[in-house]
Amino acid sequence: MVIGRKRIGAVAALSLIGSLLVAGEAAAAPPLYPPGGTSTQFLDHRALLGTTPEPAWYEANIPFVDLPDDEIEKTYYYRWRTFKEALKYTGPQDGWIVSEFLGPVGYSAPFGGINAAAGHHIYEGRWLRDRRYLDDYLDYWLTGSGSAAKPATEELNKNTTDWAHQYSFWAVDAAVARAEVTGDWRFLTERMPALERQYKGWKRTNFDAARGVYWQTPVWDAMEFTAGSYQSDDPYHGGDGYRPTLNAYQYGDARALALLKRKAGDPAAARRYDSEAARLRTATERALWDGSFYKHVMKGQSTRLADRELMGYVPWYFNMPPASAAPAWAQLTDPQGFAATYGPTTTERRSRWFMHQALDGCCRWDGPSWPFATSQTLTALANQLLDYPAQSYVDAADYVSLLRGYALTQRKNGQPYVAEAHHPDEDRWIYDGRGHSEDYNHSTFTDLVLSGLLGIRPQAGDTVRIAPLAPADWTHFAVENVPYHGHNLTVVWDRDGSVYGRGAGMRVWIDGVQKLFRTTLGDVRVAVPAAPATAGQPELVDDAANVRETGYPAAGASYTWSGDAAVNAIDGQGFHLDVPTTRWTSYGTPNSSDWLAVDLGAPTTVSDVRVDFYDDDGGVRTPPSYALQHQTSDGAWLDVPGQQRTPAAPVGRAINRIVVDPPLTTDRLRVVAPGSFGITALQVWRQPDPRLKASFTVSSLAIDAGRTVRVQSRVTAAKRTTGVHASLQVPRGWTASARTAAQAPVLKPGATLTTTWDVTIPASADPLAGLPIRLLAEAGAGVSGALLPTRYQFDPADYPVTVWDDDFSTDRLDRYRVDHPAAEPSPQLTVAGGTLTAAAGSRAFAVLAAPVTTGSAVIVEPTKFAGSSPEDSLFLGFSAGDRTNALAWYNNFHGTSGADVRVDGTAQPDGGCCAPVRWQPGDRFAVLARSGSLTTWHEHAGVWTLLHTAPLAAVPGSPAFGLRLDVGSLALTRVTVRSR
Repeated sequence: MVIGRKRIGAVAALSLIGSLLVAGEAAAAPPLYPPGGTSTQFLDHRALLGTTPEPAWYEANIPFVDLPDDEIEKTYYYRWRTFKEALKYTGPQDGWIVSEFLGPVGYSAPFGGINAAAGHHIYEGRWLRDRRYLDDYLDYWLTGSGSAAKPATEELNKNTTDWAHQYSFWAVDAAVARAEVTGDWRFLTERMPALERQYKGWKRTNFDAARGVYWQTPVWDAMEFTAGSYQSDDPYHGGDGYRPTLNAYQYGDARALALLKRKAGDPAAARRYDSEAARLRTATERALWDGSFYKHVMKGQSTRLADRELMGYVPWYFNMPPASAAPAWAQLTDPQGFAATYGPTTTERRSRWFMHQALDGCCRWDGPSWPFATSQTLTALANQLLDYPAQSYVDAADYVSLLRGYALTQRKNGQPYVAEAHHPDEDRWIYDGRGHSEDYNHSTFTDLVLSGLLGIRPQAGDTVRIAPLAPADWTHFAVENVPYHGHNLTVVWDRDGSVYGRGAGMRVWIDGVQKLFRTTLGDVRVAVPAAPATAGQPELVDDAANVRETGYPAAGASYTWSGDAAVNAIDGQGFHLDVPTTRWTSYGTPNSSDWLAVDLGAPTTVSDVRVDFYDDDGGVRTPPSYALQHQTSDGAWLDVPGQQRTPAAPVGRAINRIVVDPPLTTDRLRVVAPGSFGITALQVWRQPDPRLKASFTVSSLAIDAGRTVRVQSRVTAAKRTTGVHASLQVPRGWTASARTAAQAPVLKPGATLTTTWDVTIPASADPLAGLPIRLLAEAGAGVSGALLPTRYQFDPADYPVTVWDDDFSTDRLDRYRVDHPAAEPSPQLTVAGGTLTAAAGSRAFAVLAAPVTTGSAVIVEPTKFAGSSPEDSLFLGFSAGDRTNALAWYNNFHGTSGADVRVDGTAQPDGGCCAPVRWQPGDRFAVLARSGSLTTWHEHAGVWTLLHTAPLAAVPGSPAFGLRLDVGSLALTRVTVRSR
C-alpha cells in the first residue's frame, strides 16, 4: 500500500533496482546499472525523483531520503542531479572524471579536470553505488592525466609542476573518507606510492621547514581575491601566506596515510605519519591561532592578519584543533562575524575588506556566500558537534539552520540552482555567468545531509556510527539504501509509528534485516558484516566518446539546429540542460527524417549501443521510432542486425539500449528518426576481456599518403588465456597485414603476443586527418582494445622542389611585394652580411610575399628577436594582399604560436589560441598548407614539432613571411619555399 506521496510501507525487503532493470536483455550484456542487492523499500523513489531525467540511474546509485523539511529534501535531490551532470567519460585512458564546470575552461587539466574542488567531489560521490566513477577519478589525479606535468606559469600556478598540485587539495583524506563508506581498502593500499607522492608534493614546493607550516597563494586555494591578497602588491596573484587551508589539508592527509599504513600492516610508517601530523598541528597552533581564530599570516612574517576569514574553520574539517578552540564557533552566528541570511560570509563583517569590490565581478572571497566554503564549514561544524566534547557556542540547531539556509541559497527564480557565489544578504547570485556557472559543481550538499544532518558517520572498521543532528521536533525521517561496506543501510525515525508503518522509534536495517531498535533518537553504533570481496561492475569502454570534440571519433548529421552541434552527442556527457548544452537536435529541420552519425575512424566491435533522446516537451520530442544503422564498405547504410532493444519503443530522457548479438565490427553508425528530435548522448560501449591488455609499442604512428609503415602491437595476459587472437583495424581504404603471428593458442600469466604489422596508406589519403588505427584482442570473454592515433611528421626532405630560397647573401627586397594586414607602417628593412633585419622605434608590421605563386611549405630561420613588448613576432604563410592572407605567427614576448586567417578582411576560423613555444638560437619555424589545413611547425635540435593547426579552405596568394615589433630589431637568415 502507499502511505502518503513518498512512502511505501508494504514490503520489508526485496532485490533492488539494478538487477531488475536488465530483465529480458541478452545474458552476455553487463547490467546497465549496478545491482543493488537486498534492502528495504519504504520510500517511493520515483515520486521523490519527480521529473529528473534517467530516474533508473538514481534508483540504482543514490541513497534516498525522506525529510520533513521540503527545502532541504528538494535541494538534496537537485544536487544529486548536478553531480550526475558533472560525470564526464573521457576515454579508455582515464575513464570517468568529475567536472567542476559543465563546459570547458582554459586553465583545466586534460579533459577538463580541476583539482580545486576534487576533495568535495570525492566526499559527495563516495555515496554512489557504482564505484567506477570515483575509482577512475582518483586514478586520474593519482596516476592518470590529472597527475601529468603542467606549465609552472603565473596563470596555472608557478610554484607547482603537475595538475594534481595546481590548487590545494585534500586528496588522501578524501580517498580514505570514501573507503570508509565503500569498505574497499585494497583499492587505496594498492595505490599507496601515488598517495604518498601526492602528499609529499606539497612538502617539496610549499613547506616552510623553519616554521613547520605550509604556505599558499590565496588564488591557488581557489580564492582569487581575499583579505590577505588585498593586503599585498598583487590582489589577484599575491598574498602568499601560511593559511589554515593547506595546513589542515596536509594534516588530514598525514592522518589518512597513517590509517592506510596500519591497514597495510606497516605500523612503523603509520607512527611516522602520525608524528608528522602532530608536529604540523603544533606548528599551526603556534603560527596561525591568535587565541580566538585561525588566521592568515603573510609568508616570512609572524603577524596574523586582523581579519577573520571563513577558512579559519577548515581545521575542524579534519578534527585538527584542540577542544579548547571551541569559542571560535561563536563567530559563525555573530551578526558582525559570519552570520548572513544567505551566508555564511567568507570574511567577517567587521573586516574593512568585507565585500570590497565584491560586486565588481568574479571572484572576490571577501564577503560573498561561497558554496565551496559553506560546505567545508558545515562539515567542520558537524565534526565539532559530534566528535568533540559538549560546549556552549554552537549546537545541532545551528547546524540545521545553516544547512537550511544553504539549501535556500541554492535557488534562482524559485527553482533549485547553484552557481559560483551568492550575495550574503540578497536573494541573488552575483557570480553567475551564462553558459559557465550553471549547476556549478564546486561544493557538497548530499554529503552534508547524509553524514551531518542524518548522522551517518562512516568508520574504518566493521561498524557504522549513526548520530543524527536532526531537530528535536522532527517527527520522522528516513534514509534508505545507503551503499555502505558493500551492504545496504536504512535508517528510519518515526516518533509515533504513523509515517512509515514500521512501528515507533529509531530503527536500522542492514540488507533488509533490522539490526537496531530504540525508542528515541540517539548516537549509536551498529555492527556491519565485513565488506564482501565482490568483482564490482565490469570495465566498459565507450568507443564513440570524444571529450575534446576534435579529430576522431567524429560526428555528423543530416541537419543540425544552429544552437547545437553533432559532436555534443559524443562529448562524454549526457545532461538535459538548455544552457549549457550537450545535445544535438534537428529542431527546425525541413526534412521528414534526419540522422546523427558517428565515424569511429577505425572499426571496433559493436555490441552495446546506448541512445539518450533529448525531449524539451516543446519543439524537440522523442521520436515515435528510430533505426540504428551501420555503413557497409561500399557506402550503403543498413540496419544493424541482431538488435535487442530495451525498452522496445523509444523513450526520452532515459537510456535506450541496443544490445547487438552477435556483435558487429564496423566504423560508422547512425541513428535515423522522423520529425524534429534530439540526442544528448550516443554511446558505443565495449567490454574488454579482463584477462587481456592490448597496447602498441609507440604512442602515435607517423604516416604519409602513398606509403607503407610498420607498427608493433602487444597483447599481454594477466591470467592463463587460450585462443588469443589479435586483429588490426584500419581506416577505410587502408590495408593492414601481419608480418608475424597474430594468434596464440595459449598465453601464460605475464606472457605477451607481439605482432608486427605493415600498414599501407593510399595515395589519396589525408595524412593530417589524424585517423586512428585500432588493435582488438579476443579470447571469448570480451574484446580488449587499444587505439593508436596517426600523425603527419613534417620533414623538409618530403618537399624536394625548392621554389624560392633567399639566404640574404644579396639584397633582393625589391622582388617581394609588401602587404599590410594591419594599418601599421613597415619597419625599416635592410639586408647585409646574410641577414635581413627589421628595425623600428614604434609599432611596425610588414608581410613580404615572395615572387612565386606555388609552394606548400615555407621555412624561416630567425636569428634574433627584438625583445619588445607586446609585439615581437614572426609571421609565415601565404598572402594575397592586405586583406586576404593565412599567416601562422610566433610571438617571442609571450612564447606562444597561433594563426590568423582572413578573406577580404573577414576573420576565418583559426584553430584557436595559443600553443606554447620558446624559440632558441638555431631553431627554425615552418608552415605547411596541405589537405585543407595550415599547420605550424617548430624545429629544435633537428626535431620538428607540430605547434598549431588551422583550417584552410584555399591557399591565398603567394608564400610569405612577416615581421612585427614595437621597438628594436628582428633578424632572419633564410626564407625557403618548398613543394612536393
